[in-house]
Amino acid sequence: MASIGGYTLMKIKSWKKHVFQSFLATLTVLLLILILKMEHIVVIASIGSTAFIVFALPKSITARPKNVIGGQMIGLLSGSICALIPHNSFISSIIVYSVAVGLSIFLMITTDTAHPPASGTALGIAITGFSINIALSLIISVTILSFVHHFLKPFLEDLV
Repeated sequence: MASIGGYTLMKIKSWKKHVFQSFLATLTVLLLILILKMEHIVVIASIGSTAFIVFALPKSITARPKNVIGGQMIGLLSGSICALIPHNSFISSIIVYSVAVGLSIFLMITTDTAHPPASGTALGIAITGFSINIALSLIISVTILSFVHHFLKPFLEDLV
């Protein structure tokens, strides 16, 4: 395949797909940010990573609704559990935050729901603490992303 400045001709020909899928991601994340409150910025950042997987790698195992929803719920659970652990010093905080990430990875792998951005959710929740608003925001976000992915999957292709 011929290459021009690092881009293959195949990528140049599929620019419309790139624009279309990036635009869908933009609209979906816009909707989610309008629903969510800025106080949940850590969850919003994780949802941005989830949107990348759903729209840029829609055929990936990690984009399946089971993985998106299951993985993010594990991230929520792991972060919430770790947020309950007292951590009053810098050292104890970084240990607790690290455990949140490690626990989320272990549980996702064990349950076959691997979704890398969910470890970011675990970290964010461990740092900010659990709240029902964060949980609802996360559940709504992953449900919307999974719903959009399910219905648009026939029109989406892996861009990477």
